[in-house]
Amino acid sequence: MNKLSRQFHQELGIPHDYALERNLPEFAEAIELVEVGPNLVGKMQRLSPRAAASWQKMLEAAAGDGIRLLIVSGFRSIEYQAELLRAKLSAGLSIEKILQVSAAPGYSQHHTGDAIDIATPGSRPLTEEFESSEAFEWLQKDANNYGFSMSYPRDNVHGIIYEPWHWSL
Repeated sequence: MNKLSRQFHQELGIPHDYALERNLPEFAEAIELVEVGPNLVGKMQRLSPRAAASWQKMLEAAAGDGIRLLIVSGFRSIEYQAELLRAKLSAGLSIEKILQVSAAPGYSQHHTGDAIDIATPGSRPLTEEFESSEAFEWLQKDANNYGFSMSYPRDNVHGIIYEPWHWSL
């Protein structure tokens, strides 16, 4: 574990065997990132150059099939991931509950710039409701043509909740 991740794990009370127990690799932060457009609330999102190119091709293909894909979240730094966990702890959630829905700093695929949270109009973002959308159906059929796969299917080995919106290279 790198020094920064170790610091955050101690500060946030993340169990020392977190990664081993969940079979999660540590992810380094992307060094090179490119802007891919604003998310649902207007904040510019960034991805690795490879993911950005794949995302753009996938967006165009989906649009050609009448499907609108929206970016919710792309790259997140280790520091920002720690901020997200701090906010949830401050809201009174236990670290155990938080780690069911959010990866610990250093273990989020978003650090790589190769992961993206996807939404579509008519479906609440970051909810299982997304799996009922035409966009999700399209992604299941076509995302692999662009290098993307769903990272956290139901009952995944990492103990992370089912995330039909989370796709990565």
